[in-house]
Amino acid sequence: MAKKSAASEGNLVIVESPAKAKTIEKFLGKDFLVKSSYGHIRDLAKKDFGIDIDNNYLPHYIVSDDKKEVVKELKKLSKEVKTVWLASDEDREGEAIAWHLYDELGLSPENTKRIVFHEITKPAILNAVENPRDINIDLVNAQQARRVLDRLVGFELSPVLWKKVKPSLSAGRVQSVTVRLIVEREREIFDFKAESTYRVTAVFIVKDKDGKVSEMKAELSKRFKTLEETKSFLEQCKDARWSVSAVTKKPLKKSPAAPFTTSTLQQEASRKLGFSVSQTMSVAQKLYEAGKITYMRTDSVNLADAALKMAADQINGEMGEKYLKIRKYQTKSKGAQEAHEAIRPAYMDQPTVSGTQQEQKLYELIWKRTIASQMSDAELEKTTINIAAEGIQENFVATGEVIKFDGFLKVYIQSSENEGDHEVEEDSGLLPPMTVGDALDVDMIEARERWSQKPPRYSEASLVKKLEDLGIGRPSTYAPTISTVQNRGYVVKEEREGKERDYHYLMLKGKELVSEIKTEITGAERNKLFPTDIGMVVNDFLMKYFPNIVSYDFTAKVEMEFDEISLGKIVWNDAIDSFYKSFHKQVEDTLENSERNTGERILGEDPKTGKPVIVKIGRYGPMAQLGESSEDNEVEKPKFASLQKGQHLETITLDEALKLFDLPRDLGLYENKKVVVGIGRFGPYVRHDAKFVSLKKGIDDPLSIELDRAIELIEEKRKADKEKFIKSFDEDADLQILNGRWGPYISYQKKNYKIPKDTDPKKLTFDDCQKLMKEGGSKTTKKKAAAKSTKTKTAKSTKAKSTKK
Repeated sequence: MAKKSAASEGNLVIVESPAKAKTIEKFLGKDFLVKSSYGHIRDLAKKDFGIDIDNNYLPHYIVSDDKKEVVKELKKLSKEVKTVWLASDEDREGEAIAWHLYDELGLSPENTKRIVFHEITKPAILNAVENPRDINIDLVNAQQARRVLDRLVGFELSPVLWKKVKPSLSAGRVQSVTVRLIVEREREIFDFKAESTYRVTAVFIVKDKDGKVSEMKAELSKRFKTLEETKSFLEQCKDARWSVSAVTKKPLKKSPAAPFTTSTLQQEASRKLGFSVSQTMSVAQKLYEAGKITYMRTDSVNLADAALKMAADQINGEMGEKYLKIRKYQTKSKGAQEAHEAIRPAYMDQPTVSGTQQEQKLYELIWKRTIASQMSDAELEKTTINIAAEGIQENFVATGEVIKFDGFLKVYIQSSENEGDHEVEEDSGLLPPMTVGDALDVDMIEARERWSQKPPRYSEASLVKKLEDLGIGRPSTYAPTISTVQNRGYVVKEEREGKERDYHYLMLKGKELVSEIKTEITGAERNKLFPTDIGMVVNDFLMKYFPNIVSYDFTAKVEMEFDEISLGKIVWNDAIDSFYKSFHKQVEDTLENSERNTGERILGEDPKTGKPVIVKIGRYGPMAQLGESSEDNEVEKPKFASLQKGQHLETITLDEALKLFDLPRDLGLYENKKVVVGIGRFGPYVRHDAKFVSLKKGIDDPLSIELDRAIELIEEKRKADKEKFIKSFDEDADLQILNGRWGPYISYQKKNYKIPKDTDPKKLTFDDCQKLMKEGGSKTTKKKAAAKSTKTKTAKSTKAKSTKK
C-alpha cells in the first residue's frame, strides 16, 4: 500500500505526542495527515537569560537541538498542504506550543486553524474541526510570563547561592517555596515533644433474649495521664457492675466526593494505588492519548451536560433510578484556571478498559469516582451505647454504623473498596440490640500507653494538597515542581525504619491485674519527603535574604497575576517589570553585603585532642570537621568525615560526630589483603583489593560492620560482576559485551551501544561490534551551533499574528 503524502490530503494536523497522533488519525480519515511536535519545539536561549531585559523583557527563543529535525519535517509538510491544524492541548502550555509552531513554521492566517478538545473521541475531534478558533494570545502571554519570571528568578538567584552557600546549586520561584514547606514541617518534627497518655478499652459480653452470646468493644471516654491514675481506675473496675446507661441512634447521610481534578486524582492515586505524583500524570497521559479519559490537567470539578446524561444512563441501566442524583459541582480552588471539565471517562458505559495494569487501575479509580458523583447519598444509622457503673465517674462508649441504603457506596462496596474518607463496610461496627439498664459482663479491660503524634511528614500527594490550598502552582506544575526539588537534591523521598520504644501495658481479667512493659516499633516512614541538609541551609539563606521570594502569599499572588494575564486583564511585560527591578537590586545587595552560609555549627571539643568539632555543608554535602584550617598550621590539617544517612547538621550530637572520625577503619585481612570500611562521596563502602563495594542501605552500619559481613558483600559483588560479564576481545581490552538491566550491550570507552534483540551476544565478533558501534547504537552529542548562526526568534506578544482570515 502506498504511503500517504501530505499533499494528497491537503490537511496537516499537528499535535503534541505521537500516541495522540495515532488516535486522532483514525478519526479524521485519509484526507488528514496527523504529525507530532513531540512537545515544545522552542525554549528560551541560555545566553543573556534568553530575555532582552532592556527591551520590555522580550524573550529570545531558539529551536531545541533535539527538535531541529522535527521542525524541518513539519516546515516541509506545512508547505505541501492547504490547511495546517494546530491541535495542541487546550491549556496555557498547549496554547504556547501552538503559537511557537505558528511562528517557527512561518504559517499564515489564511492556511492555519487552531482547534482544541478536552477528550480524544471521534465526536470531540470532529466538533473541534467544525469549530476552529484563533490562537488565544492571552493564554500564550500567561505561559510566557511564567517562563520569563521563572528564568529571571532562577538565573539571578542561583549564582548568589553558588557564591554564598555552595557551587552548582539552583533556586526557583515555586521550587524554593515547596522546599520551605518541607523544611518547616521537618523543624516542627525536630521540636516536637511526645506526651504519653493511657487509652483504656474493654470487651463486654452481651447475651440476647435467646441466650446467644456476642462481644462488644468499647473505649473509655477519658484518657489518663499517669500510670498511677490508670492503675487506680482498673482497681476500681475489679468489683464494678456495668450496665447500659444510654442508647442513641442517629441517622446519617454521606455524600459522594466531586469528580477528580488533577490534584485530587494525584492524592487518591497515591492513597489507593501507591502511585507517585509523576507516575499518576504519566499513566493519565496515556489514558487521555488513547481516548479513554478527558484531559488530565484541570482544576475544574464540572461535568459537561453530555457527560451527565451518559452517567445517568449508566446508573439507571445498571442500578436503577433510586441510585441516581444528578449533581453539578462548583470549583472552589484558589484561582481556578481555564473552564475545563473534571477528569472523567470518555465513555461512561465502560467500567474497565484494556491497557497496562497501571492504566486499568487508574481508569477504574476515575470511572468509579465519576459515576459515584452522580449517585444518591448513602443513608446510615449511627448507634452510640454508653456503659456505666455505680461509683465510677468515667463511661465506656461503643459506636457502630449500619448502612440502611448504600447509595453511591454501592460502586465501592461491590469491590471491597472504600471511598475517600468514607471508611464504611456494609455492616461496619454492627452493634447488638440493647436497651437502657441491660447488664453487661466484662471479659477484659486493657490499658495501653500511647503517645501524641508528631506532625506528619509530607507525602507527594499531601504536598500537592498543601500547595493547592495555598494557591501555589497549577495543575500542570505540581508534578514537575515535586520532581525538581528531588532532582536538585533539596528533598529526598524515602523510607525510614522505625525505632523500638517501650510502653506500659495493663490488663484486668476477672480480678487479676497484670502490668508489664512491652516493646513496639514507632516512627517508621514510607515514601515520605525529607529535606536534605543542603535543602535546609539553602532555605535558611533564602528566608534571610529573599523572604519575599519564598513567601507563600507572594507566590500565590503571582499565580493570580498569571490568571489575570490569561484573561487579558494585565499586560504581562508590566507584571514582570513591577517585580524585576526591586528583585534585581535585592540580588546585587545580597551579593555585596551577605555573609557566606554553610549551616556551620560548633558541637564542642574533642575530649582527646581539645580540637573543635564542627559540622557544615562541604563540597560533597554535609560533613563533620575535627580541627580548624589555619594558614599558620599547615602541618596538622583538620580531619573530615561525611555525615551518615539520617544524621542532620541541626540535630547531630558531639558524640555522634566523633564516632564518624573512627572511619575509615580496618576490619582485618581477606585473601591477604586489607579490608577497610569508610564513608565516601557516594555513601558507606567496603574497600578490598582496590575495589569498592557499597554497604546495604538500612542493613549495614559502617561504624559496627564486622569482617565476616564485609566478606559476604565482597563475594556478592564478585558474583554480580561475573554474571554481568559476557565477553571481551584480545584486539582491544576496553571493548566488552556486558549484561545490563535492559539486556546485553556493548561497552567501549565509557559509552554504551545497543545490541539488536535477535542477536546472540556470545556469537558477536570484534568486527561485528565495530559495525554495531559505527551504525550508531549510542546517543551522540550534537555539536552546538555557533551563536551567530543560531536562528533566534522573539515573541511578539503585542503584535501576535492572528490565525484567522
